[in-house]
Amino acid sequence: MYNTQTNTNTYTVVDIRKTFESCEADIRTIARRTGKWSSDYVDKVIHDIIKLAENKYLDKVSIALKRRSNDYTIRAAKFKINEEGGKSDSDRAGRNNDWQNIDDTYLTVYLSYTAKWHGLSSQQKKDFYTTNDFKIGWTTTSDDTTFSHLTSSNAQLYASKGYELQKTNYK
Repeated sequence: MYNTQTNTNTYTVVDIRKTFESCEADIRTIARRTGKWSSDYVDKVIHDIIKLAENKYLDKVSIALKRRSNDYTIRAAKFKINEEGGKSDSDRAGRNNDWQNIDDTYLTVYLSYTAKWHGLSSQQKKDFYTTNDFKIGWTTTSDDTTFSHLTSSNAQLYASKGYELQKTNYK
């Protein structure tokens, strides 16, 4: 006798937005606790992130608290997308109370893109930014976003109908 299980999650743009609501709550809390970003700036970051995610151009989002004097990353949070997940509901957002407003630091956000994004021409990317009214002029970076010098731990898993966002904390 054999048992088989089929996972037939069909998510929509609404599920992507719902999943990113928890990510947004985390980013807003980090911004508030560190005192590094205004609510208006977070609005702009979230707007662009969601537009990329809705079009399957986004692979992960990382937020890092860095020392201004030497660009050393003190701590970070990474949100990795899984479009073929098995979970249909989210953990509760939060657990960001250990982010602090430390002198001589700043927050930065890193976006990692999918192969679908990298397959677009420069003009197609430019048109996408314009059509979707992007709020931030995103640039490339050579920064190491593995945060390998920090200790990682899995945190919340945000999901809706199989569209997942796994949060990992780095300290």
